[in-house]
Amino acid sequence: MPPRRWELDALRGFLLVLMTLTHMPTMYSLPSGQPLGFVSAAEGFVFLSAFMAGQVYGTRGRRDGLGAMRTAFHERAWRLYLCQLALLLLAFTLIAWLGVRNHQGGVTGLLEFFFIDPQAAVVGAALLLHNPPLLDILPLYIVLMLLSAWLLRHGLQQGWSGVLAASALLWLGEQWGLGQAIHERIADLTGLPIPYRETGAFHWLAWQALWVAGLWLGARQQPLPRFPRWLLVPAAVYALGMLLWRHLAGQDPMPGVPAVSLLLDKWSLGPLRVLNFASVFVLLVSAGPWLRRWVPRPLPLELLGRHSLSVFCAHIVIALFTLAFFGSTQVVRPWTTDAVLLAGAFAGLFLVALGVQAHERQGGQRRNVRLSNALQ
Repeated sequence: MPPRRWELDALRGFLLVLMTLTHMPTMYSLPSGQPLGFVSAAEGFVFLSAFMAGQVYGTRGRRDGLGAMRTAFHERAWRLYLCQLALLLLAFTLIAWLGVRNHQGGVTGLLEFFFIDPQAAVVGAALLLHNPPLLDILPLYIVLMLLSAWLLRHGLQQGWSGVLAASALLWLGEQWGLGQAIHERIADLTGLPIPYRETGAFHWLAWQALWVAGLWLGARQQPLPRFPRWLLVPAAVYALGMLLWRHLAGQDPMPGVPAVSLLLDKWSLGPLRVLNFASVFVLLVSAGPWLRRWVPRPLPLELLGRHSLSVFCAHIVIALFTLAFFGSTQVVRPWTTDAVLLAGAFAGLFLVALGVQAHERQGGQRRNVRLSNALQ
């Protein structure tokens, strides 16, 4: 396996912090959303996860064979699916009950389809067809991990040109509503009782392009590309312009002009949004050597990023309980209350990360003892 890169763990930890700030229903949620322009932590997290998957599983495929690589992908996807089932069980039982008992519209609204049609919601969620808000990221991750077993094999054996071209065409089709058209056609043929809006906010045909790009870059047996200097100036100008636009206009880039919103749409990855992500990526990669040399290692962020799956699930659980007891961002609370809620959330995330780290170390020590005894 390739050695762990602390800077990637730290970056993933930073993205988890941004996700927590955004998903926790506090007065700080809206201002902290998309702080770097019209690009969110979700894009970075999906791309970085794909990049690391390409590195790790690509190395596994070259070293142990494509069968071992496929098995590793399937095992990871199964683990993610079990995490999703656990979150769904919590949401559809205790969280739903607390939301009704405490009259918290933030929770009952989040689980609206479950209250309308519990059977369709439960079965659909287990099949990854119904994905409530906050619980719609892992299903995307699971499906992409399963597809990656084939994508990476094809890329390693036959090259990436066809995969990248097909991915780009699917993204382009999604800009014209391809995913919804396919869903509605399937619903007409099968009587599927789950409306398109209940399949989750993320439009999978668009987001797969971000994943495929990350997977391709991670699978290359080469360092990340060195971008020419002439590209840095337009990338910096565009990124700065989007940053200023985001913080001057707010989350909606141009209220009352839906065409502009579509170009920057998060859920379908509009073209101007993709350019925003690309500009930030170019600048970050170009500044990477300088950052590694001069910026102190952010060990707390590394800790969160190293155990990202556990921390991610924990932040969803904390956000759900906060919604169930304290309400959504529409509830007016003293700023001190929201500050305490956030402090408690981050304390919980670090405790989870420390607990997972301690468990892994104990497991490693037990394995070393067993190996030592076997060699004696």
